[in-house]
Amino acid sequence: MEKSIESIWKQGFLETNALVAPKLNDLYNQKSKNIIDKFLRMTNINLKAIVIGSVVIFGAYYLLDLPITGFFLFAMLNIAAFVSKKRMKKLNEIDKTLTSYQYLRSFDQWIKDGIEANTAMMRILYPSFVLCAISAIWFAEINETTTLGQSIANNSDMYLILGIPINWLASGLVILGVVAYYSIHIYLFDIKIVYGRVFKKIEELIADMEELRT
Repeated sequence: MEKSIESIWKQGFLETNALVAPKLNDLYNQKSKNIIDKFLRMTNINLKAIVIGSVVIFGAYYLLDLPITGFFLFAMLNIAAFVSKKRMKKLNEIDKTLTSYQYLRSFDQWIKDGIEANTAMMRILYPSFVLCAISAIWFAEINETTTLGQSIANNSDMYLILGIPINWLASGLVILGVVAYYSIHIYLFDIKIVYGRVFKKIEELIADMEELRT
C-alpha cells in the first residue's frame, strides 16, 4: 500500500506543465503523504483496539455469567472492524495514474463514503451496547440466589411484562430509542474526536492546492 502511494507523490499534485516552483510542489506532496500516512496509522491502531476491546468485553461479561451477551458484543465489534478493514482495501481501487492532488481528493471522498456507509451499522451498534449494559445491570447478582432484576420485580407493585415492571421496561425502551435516534450524532462526534484534526488538515491542504491551481 505504501509503495503504491509513494509512486503517486512522485507525480506531483499538478500536471508537469503547471507554473509552480518544484520545491513548493514537493512540499505539498510531502504534506499530503504525511497526512494520509497518519490517517492510515491511526485507523490501524483503532481497529486493533476494537478487536482487543471485544476480547476484554467478552471476558468481562463471561465473568458476569452473561456469556451470550458478551459473545454478541464480541461479534458486533469484530464485524465492524472487519467491514472497516475491508473498506481500507478499496484504496487500491483508486486510479494510480492520478496526480497526488487528484488522489488526495479521491482519498477525501473515500473517507466521506466510508463514514456514510458506517452510519447504518452504528444505528444497530450503539443501541446494542446500551441494551447489553442494561442487561448486565438487570442480571447482576446481589446474592447467591437473586439477581437485581428479580429483586426489583419482586418488590414492585407495577404490572410485569416478561418479568419486568412496566415502568422499568418503558424507561429502558425510551433510553434505547433516544440512543438509536442520536446514534448518528454520537458516531460523528466519536469520529471528530479521533480524526477531527486529520480531516481538518486534509480539507485545508486541498483548499491550498486548489488555490494554487487557479
